Amino acid sequence: MNTSYIRGAGTTRFGRMDGKGALDLMAEAAEQALDDAGLARAEVDGVLCGYATTLPHLMLATLFAERFGIEPSYAHGMQMGGATGAGMVMLARELVRSGRCRNVLVVAGENRASGQQRDNAIQTLAQVGDPDYEVPNGGSVPAYYALLASRYMHETGLTEADLADFAVLMRANASRHPLAQLRTPITRDEVLASKTIASPLKLLDCCPISDGGVAILVSDTPHPACDLAITGAGQAHRHQHLTAVSDTHNFGAHDAAQRAFSEAGRARGDIDYLAIYDSFTITLAILLEETGFAPRGGSAARLRDGAFAPDGPLALNTHGGLLSFGHSGVAGGMSHVAEAWLQMSGRAGDRQISPRRRAFVHADGGVLSSHVSLIIERRD
Repeated sequence: MNTSYIRGAGTTRFGRMDGKGALDLMAEAAEQALDDAGLARAEVDGVLCGYATTLPHLMLATLFAERFGIEPSYAHGMQMGGATGAGMVMLARELVRSGRCRNVLVVAGENRASGQQRDNAIQTLAQVGDPDYEVPNGGSVPAYYALLASRYMHETGLTEADLADFAVLMRANASRHPLAQLRTPITRDEVLASKTIASPLKLLDCCPISDGGVAILVSDTPHPACDLAITGAGQAHRHQHLTAVSDTHNFGAHDAAQRAFSEAGRARGDIDYLAIYDSFTITLAILLEETGFAPRGGSAARLRDGAFAPDGPLALNTHGGLLSFGHSGVAGGMSHVAEAWLQMSGRAGDRQISPRRRAFVHADGGVLSSHVSLIIERRD
């Protein structure tokens, strides 16, 4: 099989950008990714496009291709909630490995902040809940995760202060990124004092709603200046709804990670960069622990020991993650991959950390429902 490489990436500014629709944001990010990869539009033969709640088109990938002026031999839309971005990168890898495509443009963008009312966005996202038992009782995504947080904290001893420390780290990372939505540093006390959204989660435990776009170019040929290969990938799907969760220590993240590590022939000790989905602080803590980068209930202790700092052995979400860089739907999750590309290729500018060779990427969709893990390695 062919080797699949990340050859380029593009990211728009995240925040509120009035006047820009989903297709505008996708096109802006895609243009950046092609420029970064050194490819012309005519060389793109595959397009994978993530869903957009502000543009619920039945053929979004084809619509984007038409608007962007390309005629791919393969076009495909995808919906996996927050796991969509990583899932599309995984599919792009398979398309290149099989020889079906040579250059796959993975793209997502949404004007989630400016293109719809906040209450409408919350109502739309709440539909991941069970339509019979959860949604009619006023369920929302923050409420679902708050229920998970309460149970998980009871079982593991994690505290609200522990969760707050993750919000502080993500904001510190975002403060150095010029495209991030939230850049003002915060303290643990400020997180704990912020408005309760769904106990025990406070406002600053939750990601913001954003406009933004991200594109990743997956190719059969590496970037001329950086050989960055996708060497492993895995998925797991153990439930859809919160009421169907049978084990709060096994949501599926471990299974997806194990499949990715097995395929790559790597172990956790080989990893020196982490790109972990962080829609809420509890999401980040659970995923770090279930994927094996911290013991149960011990993720915050590892954070305070410096393991996840930009200069630590497992630099984590150096762009600020969803919690501070921003969350515009599928593109929010893809920003983790784009940041891994920048840091591993040594092209992060003033934010550049020490050289990193192997990244672990993990994303979840729904309420820790769908899981996708990726292993990305620099091989030159």
